[in-house]
Amino acid sequence: MVLKILAVVIVAFLAYIVFFKKNREKDIIAKKNEQIEDEMVECPTCKTYVSQKEAIVSNGKFYCSKECLLNK
Repeated sequence: MVLKILAVVIVAFLAYIVFFKKNREKDIIAKKNEQIEDEMVECPTCKTYVSQKEAIVSNGKFYCSKECLLNK
């Protein structure tokens, strides 16, 4: 009886690896590609580069911090 349960668990685990591991790998690759799309932009005040996702946008310009935004 224990061997039957163990065999079912092993078969279920192997099925999980075969069917769901590929989907996980595709998700990981998709996430890596999303990160590459982020662009670096130059702050017009201090001339440093900052990620476009982390920048503060004001009047169509990207600023690295609130200090640079206020000192424009």
